[in-house]
Amino acid sequence: MSFEIFLATAPGLEAALALEARALGFGPVAEMPGGVTFPGGWPEVWRANLAVRGAARVLARIGEFRAMHLAQLDKRARRFDWGAVLRADVPVRVEATCRRSRIYHAGAASQRIARAIAETLGAPEGGEGAIRLLARIEDDLVTLSVDTSGEPLHRRGHKEAVGKAPLRETMAALFLHQCGFDGSGPVLDPMCGSGTFVIEAAEIAAGLMPGRDRRFAFEDLASFDAGAWQAMKGGAAPRDVATVFQGFDRDAGAVRMAAANAARAGVGALTRFACQPISALSRPDGPPGLVMVNPPYGARIGERRLLFGLYGSLGEVLRREMRGWRVGLVTSDGGLAKATGLPFLPPGPPVAHGGLKVTLWRTGPL
Repeated sequence: MSFEIFLATAPGLEAALALEARALGFGPVAEMPGGVTFPGGWPEVWRANLAVRGAARVLARIGEFRAMHLAQLDKRARRFDWGAVLRADVPVRVEATCRRSRIYHAGAASQRIARAIAETLGAPEGGEGAIRLLARIEDDLVTLSVDTSGEPLHRRGHKEAVGKAPLRETMAALFLHQCGFDGSGPVLDPMCGSGTFVIEAAEIAAGLMPGRDRRFAFEDLASFDAGAWQAMKGGAAPRDVATVFQGFDRDAGAVRMAAANAARAGVGALTRFACQPISALSRPDGPPGLVMVNPPYGARIGERRLLFGLYGSLGEVLRREMRGWRVGLVTSDGGLAKATGLPFLPPGPPVAHGGLKVTLWRTGPL
């Protein structure tokens, strides 16, 4: 069975996700608002969930048909081969959206499709562990997609402890890629919080798949092959890494959280976390690498007017101590980024993040 696969991401990161998908051998990849698409089958769905670091979810677009009214929607939903995708013993939750269509009541559309599935396949509606079936009705065309991920993909299964306003792992991975990090060279975060940048960098360097330790919704679909899935998961051996990835924070609790998260992710030996202020930062021994930092923005944590001094101090220390290193800085406030005095390249596109728009600011070697 072949269909269109959609990798969802935060608006603003579509181009970065497309590059990652192509690098992993998926394709042909096309960008569209909110994600990227490419053709494939169930093995590609499994591999995308397992290996793509920047996707928020993986949707399988399993079919489409036209429906001008609810009775027609009901009739055509009953003709659909649900048994090729869904299991009779796994509940299904249908979520419909309607746009520019004669069917305009999303709730009624969801009910019709759910009832058709229940009465033709026998799968119960909703409840614990339900598969999400998404029905998009646009210009009278009904497009059916299955959420094959379940829990959002930034939940790798390792981070039990988080600090304030954490950056999602999926976004951190794409920001690292946009800064040119390919797994070689060191990464340092002087304001590491729960350690997201440092842990992602260590996992990339070690060749550890982001989905290696978690469960996915596709394991409850009719197409799932447990043996093939186990072989796929065991097909990538971790790489030996000599680099140590470092994170610092003035909050001792954050440092403890970061170290615990790294240990759960299996990269405790590749990471080092320590409690220290920005003013104590000094250049590590060895070749230059990448400084990745996600400072407070003022929108959630701290007052903006008080943050100009923090950003100014950060820029001063980085210019003095990290010569030859590149910098990637994430913030929602361009004025604060410029307060660092760092020689930033043109900024990236704004990226939706928890009700804010954040931007990645990058430098060349300092």
